[in-house]
Amino acid sequence: MKIIRLETIVVGDGPDIDPNLGGVEPLAIIRVHTDGGLIGISEAFRVPPGAVQATVGDVATYFGKLLIGQELTHPERLWQRMWDSMVHSNRRGWQVIILGALDVACWDLYGQELGRPLWQLLGGVQRSPFQTHSDTRVNEVVPYCTIVSDAWDNDAMIAQQVARCETLAALGFRAFKVEPLMSTPQRVIELVRAVRKALGPDLTVMVDVGYAFTDVPTAARVARQLEELDIAFLETPFAVENPLPYAELAARTSIPLAMGEHGVTRWEFLDLMDRGKVQVVQPYMATCGGLTEAKRITELAIDRAAQVMPGNWSTQIIGTAAAHLAAWSPVTPFIEYAPAEVYASPLRIVLQAAGLPVINGAMALPTRPGLGYDLPLAALAPFRLDR
Repeated sequence: MKIIRLETIVVGDGPDIDPNLGGVEPLAIIRVHTDGGLIGISEAFRVPPGAVQATVGDVATYFGKLLIGQELTHPERLWQRMWDSMVHSNRRGWQVIILGALDVACWDLYGQELGRPLWQLLGGVQRSPFQTHSDTRVNEVVPYCTIVSDAWDNDAMIAQQVARCETLAALGFRAFKVEPLMSTPQRVIELVRAVRKALGPDLTVMVDVGYAFTDVPTAARVARQLEELDIAFLETPFAVENPLPYAELAARTSIPLAMGEHGVTRWEFLDLMDRGKVQVVQPYMATCGGLTEAKRITELAIDRAAQVMPGNWSTQIIGTAAAHLAAWSPVTPFIEYAPAEVYASPLRIVLQAAGLPVINGAMALPTRPGLGYDLPLAALAPFRLDR
């Protein structure tokens, strides 16, 4: 199977949509065409679409020159070909995110050619025979719903996030990440208490404060009060450039710390776990460098008894890739999910409908070859921003 064409299309709820309110910002979707007619897909989240269009196209573009004409013997070979080409440029940032998106598309093609879902090609469901309790018997993928609001640091924030949690719980979802962004420590605690009270003791609650704290004592004081509310993880309490404050906070709280939504390459995640003592890493399937790199990150986490909960404040294109990783990974109890049911985003609804259905709060293990996501091109026509 030979790659003959790279295609980039751009979609979005609008050119100026606010993604922090649940809309889909302008997003580059990549399609990799082969001589046998198979097409692999992916997306490049948070990369300016123009940068993708300029580098993913015909043989005159950066990635077109590297991939067009190549035999897809295995995705990892093409990953290495792209990676090696960057030795004298930038092995971080947009360049690696685009590499990661192309890697996901190549895995999609590889699975289609072999007639197998990607999680089986990654290694299949792997669990120790000595881990016999129900939490380790995996036959489904469980999403946690990320909840944002139209306002921050006030009563409206609390009311709206609680209401959205209640709506989704009634639909059968089992896990919820609330986001008291740009809020005082007291508002953080108020929101989480209100959500825990509304959801009861049995559903899972996570908290993302969005880099809110600038000192360890304040973060530790908030974490101590959250401990009594049974929080699965506390995400990004500090800026992510320096992992040392994370290590200081990890020593002061029993709540696992989480980060990695913009992490690029296994080496950044290795630093988070080893120096930062982060216990929940959150690679995006394209941003980190693709499924090839996400598997390596997971293997590093296994060795450190850390958890991997793939991030995804994007669409169910990359969300489906996260589900495949979770189906294989022995350390992934949840994946992130941005539920279209509670956000005013027509495009999110369209892309979610084409993804894996969530039934009783879980996705069945994917069974279709490759990624198993059929891009709904006709339904996307009203959302195209590249025409």
